[in-house]
Amino acid sequence: MKLKIVLFAACLLALSACTEKKEEPVMPADLVLQKSKKIVETEGETFRDLNGNGKKDKYEDPTAPIAERVEDLLSQMTIEEKAGMLFINGTGVNKDGSLEKDPNAMGPAARYPTAKKNIDSLKLNHFNVWNIPDKPAMLAKWYNNLQMYAESTRLGIPVTLASDPRHHVGANVIAMATNGFTQFCETTGLAAIGDPDLVKKMAEVIRTEYLAVGIRESLHPQIDLATEPRWARISGNFSEDAELTARMVKPYIEGLQTADLSNGVACMTKHFPGGGPQKNGLDPHFEFQEGQIYPGDNFDYHLIPFEAAFEANTAAIMPYYGVPVGQTDEDVAMSYNKAIITDLLRNKYNYDGVVCTDWGLVTDVPFGPDYVWPARAWGVEELTELERVARILEVGCDQFGGENRADLVLELVKTGKLTEERIDISVKRLLRQKFQLGLFDNPFVDESKLEAIFNNTDARELGLLTQMQSMTLLKNEGATLPLSQGTLKVYVENVDSSTVSKYAQVVATPEEADMAILRLQTPWTPVDTKNFFARGFHHGDLDFKGEEKARILHILKTVPTVVDIYLDRPAVIPDIAANAKALIASFGTTDEAACEVLFGNASPMGKLPFELPSSMEAVENQKADLPYDSEAPLFEFGFGLKYAEN
Repeated sequence: MKLKIVLFAACLLALSACTEKKEEPVMPADLVLQKSKKIVETEGETFRDLNGNGKKDKYEDPTAPIAERVEDLLSQMTIEEKAGMLFINGTGVNKDGSLEKDPNAMGPAARYPTAKKNIDSLKLNHFNVWNIPDKPAMLAKWYNNLQMYAESTRLGIPVTLASDPRHHVGANVIAMATNGFTQFCETTGLAAIGDPDLVKKMAEVIRTEYLAVGIRESLHPQIDLATEPRWARISGNFSEDAELTARMVKPYIEGLQTADLSNGVACMTKHFPGGGPQKNGLDPHFEFQEGQIYPGDNFDYHLIPFEAAFEANTAAIMPYYGVPVGQTDEDVAMSYNKAIITDLLRNKYNYDGVVCTDWGLVTDVPFGPDYVWPARAWGVEELTELERVARILEVGCDQFGGENRADLVLELVKTGKLTEERIDISVKRLLRQKFQLGLFDNPFVDESKLEAIFNNTDARELGLLTQMQSMTLLKNEGATLPLSQGTLKVYVENVDSSTVSKYAQVVATPEEADMAILRLQTPWTPVDTKNFFARGFHHGDLDFKGEEKARILHILKTVPTVVDIYLDRPAVIPDIAANAKALIASFGTTDEAACEVLFGNASPMGKLPFELPSSMEAVENQKADLPYDSEAPLFEFGFGLKYAEN
């Protein structure tokens, strides 16, 4: 299907028309009657008797103020129930929507308890989904089954389901399975386009699809700044520019949360206070990290996007793993750091939303036959697990990501090292969010609506158009692009030949071709570690080397070549740029979308969201916390041509 760029305006208008209407409640009231097992009628009034006492308690009353509902429920909770609320951990989803342990489960879902078991044994009611079924309908079915099970517990506290991003094409290492969800360019691509209205439209699509399957908290947006070009998580960010990122994050949060969270998705914005300036780009998920550094004395610059997130009322904040070297009175990781969480986040910014740690700060995890992944307790490694939990709560965090250690909270209370009053402060924030989301009133989703929601042509076209528009033209010698369609003979690499064959004749070798199309990816080198998860992070140098570089340059010198390079990090490609006839950057683009641009059915509209350095020496000499500061960059921040320009 050859899409014309004029569809973009029509698509936006169609989506605008949908969003301007008064929205029907996502979960109509009759769905509660259909799914709930605790509907009772007394004195002519029907309500959900969540605690089974035969009367409508304040927390069961949808018309009561949220603060009063929180206090009422809190007064009925045991210390075990309060402790369980402080934890969120991952869970798999069975392909048939059932809740019992799947003997065929793979990956993390096979290693950890089911959500049902964690509800029973640890009183957990926050989960993030890992693997999901191929069809969204099965995720929705599982979610409804889980909420019905949660309703059967002593107080009927509903589950809050969270997810990492699932709506982007690309190689973001933290992204999850995208089964059935609309696919947009990555957030770097959105920054390349630079249109806040478009970001909000995308967020509204994400919100609609998340709501349909029961995901009520997004473990995104990620608004770190890409000031250290070697960092492995740049593809999850927007830009190295704080102001551009701030302009993007507000509509993102507003589109997901809406003005009323009862019809929205709570955003857990990350990673406070900005995780970009990692020394040598080594990610602090892992013990080989070397700290978060500020050689340019530019700490405050990284806070600018978070100030925009606070203005948009982000529902939650996630600090990162890194140690802000030399910035506070002690070099300890963010979620252990009182100066970061209490003094800066809570006091300076007056933030009273949920603060959830990144995953795995307390417990070491066996990760293979001969390797234990240490807890990310950087700077406080000597603390016991018990002391780590106490410290994290002491500095002002509310929730532990990726942990199931309610037992440690209970032991701290039992031994008098932690007061129940301190726990109540965090439980109130977490309960408030559940009430704001409307989960106590109707936690269920309408499975009959999924087919229409996940087959929305306007949403799919919008996703495809973001992929196309985000492509960024860097060189176009002799107006090489767009390529002519029809009889052109092309040699291709890393692009589906059957897709290209819709536009041109595909040949087997460069020597036979009139033109070559190479889709490349920014180079990277796996870290030598026993941690297989770490080996998938794109660390290391940004330039092509040795035989691979020689092979690419041979093709470029054999036949006129279009290079499309996927920039999950800023590539160092001076020789490739010099020898390519045309150079275009992409930020999460399918082969179909790329061909639409390369063959002229759509135009690249992007501007680089970060500079491309001219050499690895320039990368090594720049300061990790400063934007666009490498010497003589090959392409500057904000650079991008149009097809009419040479």
